[in-house]
Amino acid sequence: MVVNAADLRTLDRLQLLITRRLDGLLHGDYLGLLPGPGSEPGEAREYRPGDDVRHMDWPVTARTTLPHVRTTVADRELEAWLAVDLSPSLDFGTVGMLKRELAVNAVAAFSYLAGRGGNRVGAVVTEGGPAEPTYGSAGVAVRTIPPRPGRAGSRSLLRAVTELPRGTGPGNLPELLDTTRRHTRRRGMAVVVSDFIDEGDWPRELRRLSVRQQVLCVEIVDPAELKLPDVGVLDLIDPETGDHVEVQTGNARFRARYEAAAAEQRERIAAGIRGAGASHLRLSTGADWLRDIAAFVAERRHLAAYR
Repeated sequence: MVVNAADLRTLDRLQLLITRRLDGLLHGDYLGLLPGPGSEPGEAREYRPGDDVRHMDWPVTARTTLPHVRTTVADRELEAWLAVDLSPSLDFGTVGMLKRELAVNAVAAFSYLAGRGGNRVGAVVTEGGPAEPTYGSAGVAVRTIPPRPGRAGSRSLLRAVTELPRGTGPGNLPELLDTTRRHTRRRGMAVVVSDFIDEGDWPRELRRLSVRQQVLCVEIVDPAELKLPDVGVLDLIDPETGDHVEVQTGNARFRARYEAAAAEQRERIAAGIRGAGASHLRLSTGADWLRDIAAFVAERRHLAAYR
């Protein structure tokens, strides 16, 4: 897809909206996107129940005869990577926008947040479909966008993501995560944007990515994926395989079974993310996604301030 002047104006408006709203909703000193333990040594303080014993400061503990821990501060310059799944399963939406559009919006927001303070932000993106020989080892097209700093870097990353041609086959989330891990040569942060509807062993690859990276998983959902409305007969098409199925939504028992199965699927996804030690944010096409992002980041910063 070639991005024309109108598309660029749309991207600029999106970035302006993100800048205004997130800067208005998030206040305080620069702490990084998701404040964590960091690597720069900070001050020593008395041990409190719940502190990580790996941060014990034994010399201070010996001098004072009271247990102390050495705090750390977040690195000022990070290299962040976005792992973006834009496979055909995201070409679905019943409220406001497609899941694909929400995923692109999330890319814009997190590239802006992660790129502040001189951080460099890159991306690994898959659209699904067959790969060229130099792409993913699992036969799925994976494109790498090298990390660049600042607002210009975020803008070029977003433009590159929107220029990608749409895929015609199923994606491969494990391959996307593995490719992202191989590009992260030093400790930093990774943001995974996907609907996580993949039968592969992506929790294993997510755990491998989390070994050296602070990982945030952004799950993209649509309300109809969680609960079917009562609208009679629906003719549904699988965007990845083209398979058709007719669904009778007027049947209350069927809707209840669907809702239960959907809840079970989402709990499996949440469990896979928790098991990898990653943070989890769910964005819905039917909600105020910018406010949800701001609330999530603000909550993480608040919790980090009291650790």
